[in-house]
Amino acid sequence: MDIVLQWLLLTVAVAAGWFVGRMGNTRERSKTPISDEDSVKDRLQFLFTNYSDQAVENFVQSLAVNKETVGLHLSIGAHFRHKGETDRAILIHQNLLARPELPPRYSQQVTYELAIDYLNAGLLDRAEALLHQLMGDREYGRKSSLQLIELYQQEKEWGKAGQVARTLTTGDHDARMYKMLAYITCEQAEDALKHDDRWMAQKLSKEALEYDRSCVRASFIMMKLLIRQGSYRDAASQSLKVFDQNPEFGSEAVDRLMKLEREHGDVGRLVKKLGKFYEAWPSTSLLLALVEAVERTSGRMAAIELLRRELEVRPSVRGLLRLVELAGYEKGMTTDEGRLVSRIGHLILANRPVYRCVNCGFSGQQLHWLCPSCKQWETVRPIQGVEAE
Repeated sequence: MDIVLQWLLLTVAVAAGWFVGRMGNTRERSKTPISDEDSVKDRLQFLFTNYSDQAVENFVQSLAVNKETVGLHLSIGAHFRHKGETDRAILIHQNLLARPELPPRYSQQVTYELAIDYLNAGLLDRAEALLHQLMGDREYGRKSSLQLIELYQQEKEWGKAGQVARTLTTGDHDARMYKMLAYITCEQAEDALKHDDRWMAQKLSKEALEYDRSCVRASFIMMKLLIRQGSYRDAASQSLKVFDQNPEFGSEAVDRLMKLEREHGDVGRLVKKLGKFYEAWPSTSLLLALVEAVERTSGRMAAIELLRRELEVRPSVRGLLRLVELAGYEKGMTTDEGRLVSRIGHLILANRPVYRCVNCGFSGQQLHWLCPSCKQWETVRPIQGVEAE
């Protein structure tokens, strides 16, 4: 078996020599890192498809470390990581860092790759230490900081996430970074609310709005605070600011507003405001809220007429169900046909997603401020359409 392995390693080494020669020529023509070049990946595919993982691992362990072969080590390490064999990737990158002959300019790159290995393996403390070590690096500092933020978000360590995020906004006018920082601050505000620390929650909410004036979550937190203080009219006004910040979240604002008015106010007083907002940003939630307000002030027939007229222009399943319900009440009975329509409508809506991420397409029935899939803030939004808004 040892003889077979030696011959195998010799064969692989010969093939690798040709690859390295070609890669060396490519490096003369390009300043990009050797491990990032598509051509290298194509050539290495020969190794990965024709030899076992154990043979490839044995080969890379016996391979010298110098400026011509570092890229080969890194590519093979990345190959194992992408296959889910993080233990092998870790060994390769640890071996590289331990070799005194590793060219200094590759040290940071190998450290970063090892940190990603640790993240994938769930060794978060080790990953955190390496990423902190790289934060000040010109080439890998930003990438490492973003990985750290994602790690802290995963662990819900919002204070640490905010500290790292603030280092990325220094002298940087990237709106996405400020939005991230605003939402991280909102998480801290929510934590303060859970402990009934209203002063801190208010302070953090205002801070979030300073980072990003369009942060709708901060407005919703401010609304919660005003409700706890008994300032119901101010809370209602706060919810409506969402339409100026991001009207795509208007349905969320309306749902909160209507709940507030039913419990502490007067739904009927909202007719003019809701009508104005519906004219500017029509949605099913706004229409149903407007219909409820009209019913309170002008009666059920006026509400039915409004709903019927608007459904002809903007049909929706939720609107149709409400029309069937109102019509049944008006007649003093619920017809068999009405019950059938209601049953079918509810079946249609039962398992339909209500929210979708505009960045990656993730969908679900719950609003996530941080997309569970692509990890972007405020990209999961109410779905528009006949079966939704």
